[in-house]
Amino acid sequence: MSKPKLEKFDELVECFGKLPGVGKKSALKYAYHAALGDPFLGLNLAHTIEDAVRFLRRCERCGAISENEICDICADEGRERETLLVVGDPKDVLTIENSGSYGGLYFVFENTERIDALRENIARGEVREVIFAFTPGLGGDALMLFIESELAGLGLKFTKIAQGIPTGVSLDNVDMLSLSKAIKDRNGI
Repeated sequence: MSKPKLEKFDELVECFGKLPGVGKKSALKYAYHAALGDPFLGLNLAHTIEDAVRFLRRCERCGAISENEICDICADEGRERETLLVVGDPKDVLTIENSGSYGGLYFVFENTERIDALRENIARGEVREVIFAFTPGLGGDALMLFIESELAGLGLKFTKIAQGIPTGVSLDNVDMLSLSKAIKDRNGI
């Protein structure tokens, strides 16, 4: 018995399967629901994804997700400008913002090539403290040491969010209470 040829459906399943955390069974379920279970939702999803791809970008100052050249956080004159919270992923900005535990500025530092952009960001404002909020582990520790050595001599205070964030767990998988406490109880380096 041969398998039915459903080229478009198979392509849809394959696309869903490429998403992080989506296995074969979930991809099949999502594809069926989007195409046949609720076609209106499927079309709405397709339109929303298209708009997101067309209109979302990285903030030119901090690297966070934005709909404009400069994100709402960087543009907000009411934000506390003496602290700069450095994260490793744009999603981390959203996670921390959702916790409501921080009111300063951010910088997304995904790799060492961003050091000049970080330096420019600090020179632009009134930053006195750099707070590190990387996923705990050797990689995060190495980035903190690299950044601290590159920014030595600028008179900055370096701190990191307090422990309570499990080693190896990304910030978007941490509960809001632990994240809030880790930011509030940050430690000097």
